[in-house]
This record gives sequence, structure tokens and C-alpha cells, in this order.
Amino acid sequence: MTLPPILSERLRLPAVASPMFIVSGPDLVIAQSRAGIVGSFPSLNARPQSQLREWLVRINEDLAKHDADNPDQLSAPYAVNLIVHKSNNRLEEDLATLVDFQVPIVITSLGARPDVNAAVHSYGGIVLHDVINNVFARKAVERGADGLIAVAAGAGGHAGAQSPFALVQEIRAWFDGPLLLSGAIAHGRSILAAQAAGADLAYIGSAFIPTDEANAVPGYKQMIIDSTAADIVYSNLFTGVHGNYLRNSIAAAGMDPDNLGQSDPSRMDFGTGDTLGEGAKPWRDIWGSGQGIGASTAVTPVADVVDRLAREYADAKARLRQL
Repeated sequence: MTLPPILSERLRLPAVASPMFIVSGPDLVIAQSRAGIVGSFPSLNARPQSQLREWLVRINEDLAKHDADNPDQLSAPYAVNLIVHKSNNRLEEDLATLVDFQVPIVITSLGARPDVNAAVHSYGGIVLHDVINNVFARKAVERGADGLIAVAAGAGGHAGAQSPFALVQEIRAWFDGPLLLSGAIAHGRSILAAQAAGADLAYIGSAFIPTDEANAVPGYKQMIIDSTAADIVYSNLFTGVHGNYLRNSIAAAGMDPDNLGQSDPSRMDFGTGDTLGEGAKPWRDIWGSGQGIGASTAVTPVADVVDRLAREYADAKARLRQL
């Protein structure tokens, strides 16, 4: 299936930047879109809710100015992530704001609702829904999602446990629509590998944490640089849903990364509550990360990260031609 123009035109690389809780804000989204990949942020990062409108005004105005000044290098579109879960008491208000601004791409997580999809479709937007298995993928498409984000093992934040090869293979057996792949993608050759496996685009998050524009504290950025895949812990303790986190941030919060308990999914939390004791909060103090962080070696501007990915992607293509 041919990708919709919004996911194929104006992209320097076949990549979408994943929305990261706390980390992704206007600075990061603008830099990502200017660099030629889809930038994104979770609506819940804008607090209070009224700030969401302010962020959208700023992003739209900044990208419009960039396009006017750079007609030969137009910015990529941007996306906003909605948590479609009963614990999100802002969903209806945030959705109404996105409809008002006609946000071009909406990424939905932790639930698929036909009414949310219909609202985005009402103005011509598209919905991409993230899933961790084939069962959830089928439900999302049945309820009106336009595309899927396969969140495989090794992805940062709320990640699945399935191999990217298995997950993409099962989805592609019946779905020929837009498919993105997430899971330790932090190198240009991994973007090409995602396409070879059957995905249309790569979904990249952790590689953008150690950037100048990311809303992450210096210690978080440095820990990404100093860590490798061996330093990632998979646990559901912190939010009620399994996710990948930096081992040293868990230890710094006074817990043993090798002896974490289990959490009831009904306790799902988005960083607003104190579920860890001693004042520690998920995401603010327990830092999410994917397994691909070994590719990050310094704090740099977003543009430099995208430049590196583009070079590596081109080199990987050239190598395959030789083979």
C-alpha cells in the first residue's frame, strides 16, 4: 500500500520521533520537524491543559516561518500523542484542542476508541495507534486506526516483549496499511532494517534524549550516554504497564533494580502521583530508555542526530547494494 502523502512527502528520512513523557516539548518537536523527520509530543506534557493550545500555536507558527524562509527544505509534519485510557481525565479536552488545531497526525496509546479516530478523521487527520502484539493491532484497525506502530522488545518507555521480526511478520500477514516499527532503533542501518522487515517507517525515541532541545535534566542525558543495552531494566512496577528503564536511575531512587516487585495495572500512573515512596515519581526520577542507547555518545543538537542517521542510512543502503 502506498503511504499517505503526510507520511511520505517532506521527510528526509523514513522516521517518526516517538513522543516521550516529560522529555518531548515544543523545542524538541520543532527541531525534529525542521530536521526532516516527524516530531511528536504527548499532550499530557503540556500542563496545565491550557498550555497545550499555547504549544500548538508556537509549533505551527515556528514551522510556518521555517517553511517561508526555507522553501527548498520544508519542515516535516508533527504529531501529538493521546493516552486513550480511562485514567486520563484530560482526554476529551485534549482531543477537542487537537481538532481545533487540526493536528495532522495523532498517535493514540493504551486504548483504541472509534470516537477518537472519527474526531481526527473529521478534519482529514490520520491516526497511528501503538501496539505491542497482533491482537491489539487487529482491534486498533477494526476501531478505525489508519496505521499501526509496532512497539517491539527493546523500545523505550512502555514497550512490548516480542521480537520486532515476529511482531511485524504477524501484522503484515493481514495489514497492508502504514506500519511503523519501534524497538532499539538508534542507527541509520536500523532504519533500513525496519523497512526490510516490512515496516514503512522507523519510530525513534531514546536517541533524542541526549540532545540540546530535549526537556531532560543533564543527569538523564549523561546517563543515556554512559549506558548500554545491559543497563536497561524491564518492569511494570512504576506505572502498572511494563516498560524499559535505566538501571542506575532505579538505584538512585533507593531501589534494587534486580529485585523489583510487580504492580497492578489498575494503578496506572502518568507521573502525577507518588507511587514509589520517598518523593520519587515515575518518569521524573525513574528514567525511561530503549536498548539502542549505545549509539549515543554525546549531547548534541537534534539536527546533528538526524544528520548522523541520514549518513548511516545511506551507507547501509550502499553496503547492501555491494552485497
